[in-house]
Amino acid sequence: MDFSFTEEQNMLRESVRKLMDRHSPIEYIRRKDKEQSYPYELYDAWVEAGLFRMAFPEEYGGLGGNMIDIAIICEELSYRSADFSMAYGGSVFCGLNLLKKASEEQKRHWLPKLVCGERKFSISMSEPEAGSDIGAMRTTARRDGDHYVINGQKLWSTGAAAKNNVISLYVKTDTKAHYRHGMSLLLVDNDTPGIKMRKLDMLGRRCVGTYEIFFDDVRVPAERLVGGENKGFEVVLAGLTVERCTSAANSVGAAQAVVDLALQYAKERKQFGRPIGTNQAIAHMLADMHTEVEAARSLMWRACWLVASGKEAVREITMAKLLASETFVKVAQMGMQILGGYGYNMEFDMQRFFRDSRAATIAAGTSQIQRNLIAGLMGLKVQ
Repeated sequence: MDFSFTEEQNMLRESVRKLMDRHSPIEYIRRKDKEQSYPYELYDAWVEAGLFRMAFPEEYGGLGGNMIDIAIICEELSYRSADFSMAYGGSVFCGLNLLKKASEEQKRHWLPKLVCGERKFSISMSEPEAGSDIGAMRTTARRDGDHYVINGQKLWSTGAAAKNNVISLYVKTDTKAHYRHGMSLLLVDNDTPGIKMRKLDMLGRRCVGTYEIFFDDVRVPAERLVGGENKGFEVVLAGLTVERCTSAANSVGAAQAVVDLALQYAKERKQFGRPIGTNQAIAHMLADMHTEVEAARSLMWRACWLVASGKEAVREITMAKLLASETFVKVAQMGMQILGGYGYNMEFDMQRFFRDSRAATIAAGTSQIQRNLIAGLMGLKVQ
């Protein structure tokens, strides 16, 4: 099995790295994190560099890249900020769902707007009583002539309030049917009358923002329905591959940044007359961190390779998401310990990675749900 990258992919990685060096220096990241403000300038730089085009076919304004190309971008973006990478991943994930399930007319309308930066996209599925259990969803959309009327509440909606954002909103369109047969996807402009948002005060990932959304008789044209009425669960399933692959790539990129920060500190910080990295206890921690990140990276690339090759990869993408997210959490905690008081200080960057890491095992499917899925693929009936 050949996991080497093409010359074009190596060039892509290098260009993304240089772009982030130029447009997202550490001072910018720290300022945005402190202000808890959306990185609009950086998003525009991604658009100008064609990063969103990479994920989509040429007929919709894209460059025809594959899952490996997308993962390269996500890994490099999250190396600087797992928070910022959510802005890229959200639009790409929602756009690729449209590519798979939208009508041809919808694809030709929305995808060019996405790749040129005219529109951003976010997803809203979770609710106060519907997290891992999406069947408990209560937000409804009732057909009224050539519109749907939406009422309800969404929670944990990342990036929902960004300028020019379209919410990929999952709703119940048949409240009497099983959720697999009564859910639908609607595309809703975030400035539609009847929508109210509240930015939540989160521990980490504070720039792109996490929102609570209220819908009060929000009217949306029926042409914004994607995949057919009551076919929303099929759309959800269609997006799992991209969501888990990009999530794994994000965690791997950020985890590598943690290892590099801790290693640099261990080489420079001196106690008792020598660098702390020469102490076996610290050296072994760093060796374990490096090894575990490489293991997560290898599983992530195997999953992406399978997807790019058109092969079945449900098990691998689930394992990759699970291992990468838990590795990010683990190495961030170890990085905090290595840096000691400096890690706990808000003026240094380790605490930011530590805070951001805690969402990795929750968002895009909790670690517990991933384990249930893997066990199910092993033939076990988990209760």
